[in-house]
Amino acid sequence: MRTTPRAVFDYVDGAADAELTARRNRAAFAAVELVPEYLSPVDHPDLSTRVFDREIAMPLIFAPTGYTRMMHHEGEAAVARVAARHGLPYALSTVGTSTVEEVAAAAPGGEHWFQLYLTRNERLNADLLARALAAGFTTVVLTVDTPVAGRHPKDMRNGLTIPPSLTLRTLFDMARYPSWVLNKLTTAPITFASLSSMPGETDVIDAVRVADVVFEPTLNYDHLAWLRANWPHRLLVKGVLSPRDARRAVETGADGVIVSNHGGRQLDRTPATLTVLPEIREELGPDATVILDSGVTHGQDILAARALGADAVMIGRAYLYGLMAGGERGVERAVTILREEYSRSLQLLGLNASAAIGRHHVRTP
Repeated sequence: MRTTPRAVFDYVDGAADAELTARRNRAAFAAVELVPEYLSPVDHPDLSTRVFDREIAMPLIFAPTGYTRMMHHEGEAAVARVAARHGLPYALSTVGTSTVEEVAAAAPGGEHWFQLYLTRNERLNADLLARALAAGFTTVVLTVDTPVAGRHPKDMRNGLTIPPSLTLRTLFDMARYPSWVLNKLTTAPITFASLSSMPGETDVIDAVRVADVVFEPTLNYDHLAWLRANWPHRLLVKGVLSPRDARRAVETGADGVIVSNHGGRQLDRTPATLTVLPEIREELGPDATVILDSGVTHGQDILAARALGADAVMIGRAYLYGLMAGGERGVERAVTILREEYSRSLQLLGLNASAAIGRHHVRTP
């Protein structure tokens, strides 16, 4: 809050409706008990793990987020650079404020994923996939839990909506952060970069109508089948909360699923992702890729998710807090903290590697 206006902080920190799901996510992690095994060598634990066929430095992936340059002018480029330095994948959002080309240029050695909102515009869908492929992106993440936009009371109160309707109180609060305002005035305008740069499409994807374009009420398994046929690399479905949906997604061609409730930002009153993770892993078996998203804020959360069946976790808010506080240095600090917490917790559990984490190392209610 020292560097960012209240409206921007609330956008990151807030969730849908009564924010019950967001609180359930955190409560589920807090309820986990860790069961240590001592008298084991834990001097230098191996944090690495494998997601698909690639080794990553620890079981952590940077989740896609929208409006990222609103939090700090360095935006997605800063996040991608930190991810690349730490040997971790970064997923760029369809409604991000940088293009696939800009992210690839900012972190040429990184592992880049592209989060896709499939729209009714087949030309737009094909162009987005083609650009991601040309930019060297390795994985597409299809988000399926946004048939319509969730209702965010905090954003409505602050006027941070689409289209914006900023209140006098919000504008006054923003004026209290001259550095933030100056950065916004002296850097490139904040746009939905991947969408607004589409030739001939600006009239239907400006800020006023972007929600109508990217949120698709008719999204179905035929769309997923189309995507599988048109994307040659790895494909994940994000927003899965039931074993049945997980099974059908894989049967339709997905290489795995991301167990996610959008951080509580879409349908409120859904279950915490950690509570449904074990049954989804059991349904899919050991071979499918299963990633957990929503509510991860501590290194021990990563450990709990691994024990309950996740190959890795995604973080969103956790790195956005760092981005708001200090740009790229803030993201770097956030990841360093998570890494240190995870490593120390492995040692305190008596484990020398991520691969050693088992179901017997946690107890849940």
